[in-house]
Order: sequence, then structure tokens, then C-alpha cells
Amino acid sequence: MKSPAAIATTYETIGTAKTNMNFRKTFLLGILAGAFIALGGLGSQIASVCAPDPSTARLVSSVVFPIGLFMVLVGGAELFTGNCLIIIPVLSKKAKLSGMLRNWLIVYFGNMVGGLLIALLANYSHTYAFADGALANAVVSTAVAKSGISFADGVLKGILCNILVCMAVWCSFAADELAGKVLALWLPVMLFIIGGFEHCVANMYFIPAGMIATSVYGIAADGLSLFGYFVTNLIPVTLGNIIGGALCVGAMYYLIYLKD
Repeated sequence: MKSPAAIATTYETIGTAKTNMNFRKTFLLGILAGAFIALGGLGSQIASVCAPDPSTARLVSSVVFPIGLFMVLVGGAELFTGNCLIIIPVLSKKAKLSGMLRNWLIVYFGNMVGGLLIALLANYSHTYAFADGALANAVVSTAVAKSGISFADGVLKGILCNILVCMAVWCSFAADELAGKVLALWLPVMLFIIGGFEHCVANMYFIPAGMIATSVYGIAADGLSLFGYFVTNLIPVTLGNIIGGALCVGAMYYLIYLKD
């Protein structure tokens, strides 16, 4: 197992390489990551829809959702929230701030495309007809709840979420074997789902999926709109994710293990 200090040094190299990747490759890998996280979200919704109570639903959801991050890390895709750790090589002057911001921007919109594609496929394949339409109603209810979150809750739940997601990424680098990587990433992501925290890339699937489902399944949903998606949810949650991942995890580990 690699030590935390060794992980910090390793990520200097990994993060620097991410900032030097060309647009096409970065964007396509961003689409894949958005789709993988969305598939994890879709699977967690299917698995939990028939749970007898909310606590059990969250627990079941937390077991399935990490499959998305597993595919991202093992498949080598580019995830915005995980890439908040690029702050490490930036602070150690191995990578440029402009390179980090470029990566974040390309990956963010690639993730958004991937999430939307899965939302469209799940709706128009009538996957949400599962359990006599109970899944469709649950998908819409999730989207409505996320679209109505307060700014403060969005930021704070975003911080908590990406501390755990970036720790999942960080811990996965500690293991050299696939089984160890899987276990290392699974546990922090489970905790973020159980906590009900907010992940901007997951929401790039959850909210569009609910919006489209209102039309496909004829489900009424008050307050579900593009404004709720972009302004009420994505802006505060993305800010929180950046603070949680870049400052609370990335910058903290830089100060501990890399700063002279």
C-alpha cells in the first residue's frame, strides 16, 4: 500500500498529465465519465425504488452508486469532481493554473453531455416503467427535490460530497491491485450517498432525467425547470464541490506532504 506522501507525489504527475491532454481526448473522456456516473445513479435508483423506508433506500443506493466511480477510475475517464485534485500539481508548480481551469471547463461540459445522454436513453427506452411506473415517479421526485435546494445547502452539501469523492480517488491510489482499489473507492462514496450530499456530475443526470420523465410519463412536477437545474442546483453544488475537493482535500494534502 502506498503511503499518503507517496500518493501526493504520484498525483503531481497524474494531475500534470491531465492539464496537458488535448481537447478531443479530454472532452470524450469527460463524456464517458458523465455517462458512467449517470449509470451508477440509474442503477442506484432502480435498486432502491422498492425499499420499504427511506433509510433502507439510501443504504441500498449507496451500495450500487459507487459502480459509477469504479468505471471512471478503472476506465480512465475524466471526472470534474475528482479532477479538483489537480490543485496539487498547480500549488507545487508542476502544472499551470490555466491548464487546470482549462481541464475543469472541458471536463465539466463533457460530464454534462454524458449525463444527459444517459437520461435520454433511460427515458426513451422506458427503463423508468419499472415497478409499474414507481421508478418514474421516484426519478421525478428526486429531480424536484434537487431543483429546490437552498443555495447554502447546495454549497455545504457539495463540500461534504467532494471531500468524500476526492478521498475515494485518493484512497484508490493507495492500492496497486484492482480489488484493493475497488474497496478503497467504494467506502467513501457509500458514505456520501448515505449522507444525502450533492454531487454536481450526478445531478447532471438526476435532474435532466426527471425533467424528461415528466413529458415521457406524463407526471406533473411543480418547480422543475432549467432555472432550478442550472442556477438553483448546479451553481452552488459546483462551488461546494470545488471547495471540498480542491481546498479541503487537495490543498490540505499539498500543505502536509509537498510544501517545503
